[in-house]
Amino acid sequence: MQKKIRFFICKVIAFTALAAPPAVWGQAAPKTAEDFVNRGAAYAGNGDYDRAITDYTQAIRLDANNLPAYGRRGDAYMEKNDYDRAIADYTQAIRLDPNFEVPYYRRGNAYMSKKDYDRAVADFTQAIRLDPNNLPAYGRRGNAYMGKNDFDRAIADYTQAIRLDPNFEVPYYDRGNAYMQKEDYDRAAADFTQVIRLVPNHMGAHVGRGFAYAIKGDVDRAIADWEAALRINPNDADVRKFIEDARRQRGQAAPTPTTAEGFVKRGNEYAEKGDLDRAIADFTQAIRLEPKMALIYRLRSYAYMDKSDLDRALADLNEAIRLDPKNLEGYLNRGEVYAMKGDLNKAIADWEAVLRINPNDADAKRNIERARQQRRR
Repeated sequence: MQKKIRFFICKVIAFTALAAPPAVWGQAAPKTAEDFVNRGAAYAGNGDYDRAITDYTQAIRLDANNLPAYGRRGDAYMEKNDYDRAIADYTQAIRLDPNFEVPYYRRGNAYMSKKDYDRAVADFTQAIRLDPNNLPAYGRRGNAYMGKNDFDRAIADYTQAIRLDPNFEVPYYDRGNAYMQKEDYDRAAADFTQVIRLVPNHMGAHVGRGFAYAIKGDVDRAIADWEAALRINPNDADVRKFIEDARRQRGQAAPTPTTAEGFVKRGNEYAEKGDLDRAIADFTQAIRLEPKMALIYRLRSYAYMDKSDLDRALADLNEAIRLDPKNLEGYLNRGEVYAMKGDLNKAIADWEAVLRINPNDADAKRNIERARQQRRR
């Protein structure tokens, strides 16, 4: 696998021209397109991207088909966060050689920077078509799917990246985060554990696994992971708060939540006691901290439903479904809200959506049958 990665890197180097000379001053004045590309590379290596762009542009004036000049100039524009010009250069490189995967990969990264995840997916897919063992493209396409909240496809790409190199920690970490979004905390913890096995001082994996343990109620293991993270970075104030909150929970003192998970836990406790207003307040605070976690919107919707505040419940379920379009509970409960509001057609449509995801869901089948009977009356 390392040979495959090195081969990919070599092709990237070929795309971006020869290795840059170590310095600029003292070189003879450039005359050819290759000379300007090389001097531009030296400028770029020194962080002088404006002069690098000037040289690459001169190389293109001398040789309009100079693919490395377009590639290098695109890279320089990326360094300047000028993503549109970078995309234009990578596009021209693709026109010059449509069977070369590297400019598709680079353009995909530019689209990622613009949060244009659909175009990024298309470019990474093309890079993979041209090179099925392109590990970086699988990883980045997985990141693009995460941006689209398509967690299942993201997991599939991270899994393929892991197959290509089982000793590379990044796809395990990314897949662990995807499992966290799907609320599959066991698999998330397993992936973070693998990251830690490969890179023992990986702070993000310790923090992530700590959250997985905390949500599962294993406070001792959560504290142990966060303490390990604190040993890696003793100045991280957030991790210190996680530990303090967890220790208060373990000591059965009434904790003041500092994390979304803490507010969710206390909100659930309030909801079980029938204190719906406090539950809603805690879920709302959790959403402020984690606005992309679909579960919290669903939990708050249940409290609104119990208060017969159907409009707010519906708004929360709409957002939960937007964030996680394949979660059955969102459609099941939104269908229930529509039924309570008397809109049986929309209720049936939501329960049919459940059956498209899981054709064997008994609750959805039963709800559809009852709603159709009620509609015929």
